[in-house]
Order: sequence, then C-alpha cells, then structure tokens
Amino acid sequence: MNRLVVLASGEGTNLQAIIDACAQHTIHASVCAVISDHAASGALKRAHLGDIEAVALLPAAGESRPQFDARLADTVAAFNPDWIVLAGWMRILGMPFLGRFPNMVVNLHPALPGEFPGLHAIERAYDEVRAGYRTQTGVMVHLVPDCGIDDGPVLATVTVPATANDTLQDLQHRMHNAEHTLLVSTLADLCRTGAHL
Repeated sequence: MNRLVVLASGEGTNLQAIIDACAQHTIHASVCAVISDHAASGALKRAHLGDIEAVALLPAAGESRPQFDARLADTVAAFNPDWIVLAGWMRILGMPFLGRFPNMVVNLHPALPGEFPGLHAIERAYDEVRAGYRTQTGVMVHLVPDCGIDDGPVLATVTVPATANDTLQDLQHRMHNAEHTLLVSTLADLCRTGAHL
C-alpha cells in the first residue's frame, strides 16, 4: 500500500477526490497526512473528517523560504511517503524540499504543458476564450524536480473544451471535474506500478 502525503492550501476538493478514490481502492494507497500552509484551510477540515493526520505548517516570522522548505521537508519525511501530491499547494517549493524527495513530488496544474504557468491559469485561459483566441484549455499532472513553475516532466494531460458562451463559473466547474478525474487516474497508475519514474 502506497503512502501519500498531500500538500494543499485551499478548500481541498482535489484532496477529497484522492481520499474517496483511496477508500474505493481506485488508488492503491492511503493518505497518511495532509499538510497546509493555511490553518483554516478546507483541506485540513477534510483531513479531520477523514481521520487523517492534519498538519498546519505556517511560515514563522522572519523565516526564509529555504528555512521553511527545510522544515516542511522534515515534517513530510516523518510520514515516510511514497508520493507527495501538490493538490492546490500555492507555494513555490525550493531545493531544500525537492532535493529530499527526487521523483516523488507530483503536481496538478489547471493548464496544458507550456500554457499559463503560475497563478490564475483558469482565469487567464477564460480571458483568451472570451477574446476569441482559443476554444480549449486543459489540465496536466507533472513531476516537480526543481524550482521551475509548472514545467516538470508531464505524467498526464486532458483537454477541456471552452466556448465564448461559457461563464467563468462554467469553465471552472468543467476544469475542476477534469482535475479530479486526471489526478485520480494518474495517481492510480503511479501507485499500481509501485516504482518512481
């Protein structure tokens, strides 16, 4: 049984998809801990409801990013994970963290490879749809080997259609459904092989 540590900053809907898929044995794994950099995040509440170890790890006053990354790495390592899943984690991770977990950190990003790295990817895609520049966007799951922004080796993608008649909420809903499905299927594949890439 694979051990997953999930890092999430927000409401935790992708985390919930992972928890549900583990309970249904779609993913041959268990979520052994959820870590958030926001003490009031929905992700931590979902972890509590699922009887999963929930850790609020907030940057300390005057703490540098490398110092925080090293402290986060120590916290994650204590759970002995097979995979670390960034499911709405909104902080850039540096090598003091990533160097401890080579080929183990998996990120979900709501855009296709090379498109809209960083924040507000769905909103930026929506603006281009409304301007007539695009008729689709997508979701990818990728490894995070270094400090690059949403540009690590791609594990899986899915295209999501978009039309000029969509509201932002329409596109967000379609994208979130695609995120849940793609993340679950990718983690299921990774855990089935039982080996790091």
